[in-house]
Amino acid sequence: MFKVRENEPEYAFIPRVEAPENNCYGKPIQLVDESDPLAGQSLNINGDSSVGDNPDRYKQHGFYFNADNCIACHACEAACAEKNDTPAHLAFRSVGYLEGGSYPAVARLNISMACNHCDNPVCLKGCPTRAYTKFAEYGAVLQDPDICFGCGYCTWVCPYNAPQLDPEAGHVSKCNMCVDRLEVGLKPACASACLGGALDFGVIETTPENRQQLETAIPGFPDTSITNPNIRFQQTRSLPREMHRTDSTPLRYVRDDQNVKPEPGVKGGQGGYRSTPLKNRNQPRQWSLDKLRSREDPLVIFTLITQAVVGAFAVLFMGPLLGLESLSAGAHPIAYPVTLFCLIALQTFALVISTLHLGRPHRFYRAFNNLRYSPVSREVAAVAVFYNLLGVYAVLTGVPQLFAWLPDGLVNSVREASGWLAVIAGPVSLYFMQRIYRIPARPFWNHWQVLTSFFGSMLTLGPLLAALVFLPVLAYQGVDYASLMQWLVVPMLAGLLLEGFGLWRHARYLQTGAGEGDAAWQEQCTRFGKTWITRNASMAVSAVLLALVAVSALSGGTGLVLWGLLALLVTITALVGRALFYVLVIPTTMPGAFFWKNPAFQEHAREAGLAGMPQVGVQASTH
Repeated sequence: MFKVRENEPEYAFIPRVEAPENNCYGKPIQLVDESDPLAGQSLNINGDSSVGDNPDRYKQHGFYFNADNCIACHACEAACAEKNDTPAHLAFRSVGYLEGGSYPAVARLNISMACNHCDNPVCLKGCPTRAYTKFAEYGAVLQDPDICFGCGYCTWVCPYNAPQLDPEAGHVSKCNMCVDRLEVGLKPACASACLGGALDFGVIETTPENRQQLETAIPGFPDTSITNPNIRFQQTRSLPREMHRTDSTPLRYVRDDQNVKPEPGVKGGQGGYRSTPLKNRNQPRQWSLDKLRSREDPLVIFTLITQAVVGAFAVLFMGPLLGLESLSAGAHPIAYPVTLFCLIALQTFALVISTLHLGRPHRFYRAFNNLRYSPVSREVAAVAVFYNLLGVYAVLTGVPQLFAWLPDGLVNSVREASGWLAVIAGPVSLYFMQRIYRIPARPFWNHWQVLTSFFGSMLTLGPLLAALVFLPVLAYQGVDYASLMQWLVVPMLAGLLLEGFGLWRHARYLQTGAGEGDAAWQEQCTRFGKTWITRNASMAVSAVLLALVAVSALSGGTGLVLWGLLALLVTITALVGRALFYVLVIPTTMPGAFFWKNPAFQEHAREAGLAGMPQVGVQASTH
């Protein structure tokens, strides 16, 4: 148990007050009845099997933040860091701020934020390893770093940047509500250390001393409907109509003076303000090719290869059934099984590459632990099913001699069944793959365009991959491959048109929306403007070339050269487009400060070498 000091001041203890039955979201505050058989169990804090005597042990607790009183002294940050012994580049609690007005009437709004121990913890549902648990004790959402394998998906889905990924340790960790202090009736270290009386703690929906408001949002606070956070705010001082972030996130917050509904895409939060992007339409377009690299580079390769392999196998399996004998195993008894084994090798490479995204790659097997909730677990399981079915089909097709001791009818039946199941499992795995990115906390991704992009890549890259094998084989054999090329052009053209339509609708959605989505659109048009336009032009040129191939029926060396150039153009376009997909997203995070939690300063610190100094508080690398 946590040792209470003899001279512990009274303000450090959680007040004993009556609480309502339900919180403002309609959820019960009493999480477990005292008579429940599960009540009275120990949290085993630091191996201690004792049970705390806090009478409100099974009620939902939360933080209270009074923005009027916060002086940005960072005492809460320091107390949290000391209590949890966090390295300089991590902070379970951080203080950011917004600024507004003009001299001499300048206003600043400080915001102290940690994990909000939400009623609907999306980090818990998203984590594939089940490293998160929402406890009935105090309603604390706790995370076990030893279970975590460092995928960082919880950092994607959390709107408040509460889970902290440590690339040096290879895992995520976060605020644990100081449950060891709660067990003996003390407030968390951050609340106890607050100098201005801005940060408080207690049973949720109970108004602390000297407070009047229990608001669920404040300017700069993300949409509360995503997680139903357990934090309440007070902010009574008059603020300017517009508040700006001091970090590099291109957002501002505009007060809704008419009490009208927020713009599309903003369902709540911001405390009477709506988030809008900083307009950068006059900023010149840039290439920013060096900014296309990100921590998600392994996922760029993994997603594209998986989509290509799924599409290629569908072409190889369905082609002969649709009358394309030139793609059958009978016509190419060597090339056909070799191509299947090459697809397995490619998919194996993609799976290995995907583990490089993890902080602890050797624990990849834990990705299957949360099939009930996590889209990551479902994607991994679906890809594994497709991969194994593809392997069964390839082995039974390429080396049937291994099963000569079995009846031929049984071998053929298993082979056909595995082929059909793989054709189904492939697109299903891509569906689960796109579900990973439908995240409310990342509006740029939260659109059906992800589905059209992933399936468009399957239709475009799959036939292209098959063609790169069979067109040279047919040319070497002296067989006219023009008809096969014309057939393969059809799904490729359909894939480009599908992806192009999705991108067009996505752009309309972002421009008519608000907040982080529109801000990402501005970044796409300015910072990456030339790269984005070139990618779009390359897609259009690829579609025109495919249409010419379809009508010209080229063959021989000329056809192979054209097909090779087309393959190079399509591949580069896909790589650039997928890299943009990852680097353009702007998450719904809490405001940072000019140096602390500022993406631009972090980027500068890495480029200038300042990140090598631990006291700067910037991770030397992002992985």
